Amino acid sequence: MNKALLHPEVQKFIKEHLHEALTKLILKGSPFPDVSIQEIATQISGLKKAKNKLPTWFKNQDILYPPNLNLEQTSSEITAKYKSELINGSTLIDLTGGFGIDDYYFSKKFEKVIYCELNKELSHLAAHNFKTLGALNIKSHNGDGLKILAELDEKVDWIYLDPARRDDYGGKVFLLEQCTPNVPENLKLLFQKSDSILIKSSPLLDLSAGISELRKVVEIHIVSVNNEVKELLWVLNRNISKKIKIKTINISNKETQCFEALLDEESGPSAYSLPLNFLYEPNPAIMKSKLFSALSSETNTYKLQSNSHLFTSEELQPFPGRSFEIIDIIPYNKKALKRSLKLKKANITTRNFPKSVNEIRKELKIEDGGNDYLFFTTDLNNDKIVVVCRKVNNLKGS
Repeated sequence: MNKALLHPEVQKFIKEHLHEALTKLILKGSPFPDVSIQEIATQISGLKKAKNKLPTWFKNQDILYPPNLNLEQTSSEITAKYKSELINGSTLIDLTGGFGIDDYYFSKKFEKVIYCELNKELSHLAAHNFKTLGALNIKSHNGDGLKILAELDEKVDWIYLDPARRDDYGGKVFLLEQCTPNVPENLKLLFQKSDSILIKSSPLLDLSAGISELRKVVEIHIVSVNNEVKELLWVLNRNISKKIKIKTINISNKETQCFEALLDEESGPSAYSLPLNFLYEPNPAIMKSKLFSALSSETNTYKLQSNSHLFTSEELQPFPGRSFEIIDIIPYNKKALKRSLKLKKANITTRNFPKSVNEIRKELKIEDGGNDYLFFTTDLNNDKIVVVCRKVNNLKGS
């Protein structure tokens, strides 16, 4: 960590070249004897990423940033704050501290946070930033989090892990046993030191696979930001409950959509209907959860078909996703479409349909955009249909 980067003249240079192409800037070289142009480029790149992802860090002139890969892997402020609201207590240990975004927010909920990070440079950067941000109850350690945990004399209230999801060759992995550290392999040690564990995993991890690997799961949180699933959070407890709660959350600038259900509630019967007056598309967090039967029951809506994952109702219902008023329902055949569908521009979605959006656009010569929404899907009679809609506002929709 080069503290010369904090010199006012260096900071002024960084701000003045914030919007300059880094490739061109690097060719010019550094005007400062104690700071390389590569170090300056890293700070400029970090600031660019932090502007939207980490606004608190971006606003502080004394923050130092790591290389891009570390910033890509770190939590956003939005998701870090969400995690911090799930747990609290006296002491938390983070075995995979990284850039420290999560620990900064955990420090607001715990009397003491123990930060562990194997990467020496990253550990020093995080420790510097904690002091800069006034998070003085975070104790930083450079070393193997599992070894530091094993050497603790007392148990802690919570253990947090965000295992590295890259193999020895830099390729991405997502099964927990493939990540570093290997959580399933070290569960015995973890539960020797705490009754409660919070794990962040790849959004690609299958829920049933995670439940099988971790064994003592009591809650799963599926966190989506602006309609993109960002994190899967696994809450483990030594005193395992027979029922696992799944909570979905979709955070956007307009609103936060939440839906939760017990895993065994999903085994209940489903209600189906042909399209009625309104159509609903679940947000990505719910799509990941597959809580479709529980969602139908809770929102008083009907599923169009077992594999279509679209819902309908007579009256407009609050719904965690997008809500539409149905204008027309057209059988999917060229004659019917040519007669009824006279749109040059529309938003197209496919659900349980044999053709892609691009194929449909090419076939029907419809450009993207406008106020009309076309859902190409399959109904409960296994007929291919096109549901023509207009978007509506909903108490829990967007």
